[in-house]
Amino acid sequence: MDIESVRLLAMALAAGLGVIGPGIGIGLIGGGAMEAIGRNPEASDKIVSNMILAIVFTEALGILALVVAFIVRFV
Repeated sequence: MDIESVRLLAMALAAGLGVIGPGIGIGLIGGGAMEAIGRNPEASDKIVSNMILAIVFTEALGILALVVAFIVRFV
């Protein structure tokens, strides 16, 4: 294998595996929020704002994985 093939493989693995965790995390956050809203609809404003904040932090990990994949590819 030459170095370019290894870089492409590393990029694919970093991007692919790096978004699995945030994807699962966002699903769990959304499911928990929907369950909480179903149990207490009056608190939906607080629940939704906290859910969005948690999704943003979780998605930051996916973006970080994408940045690492590009660094592996081009540096």
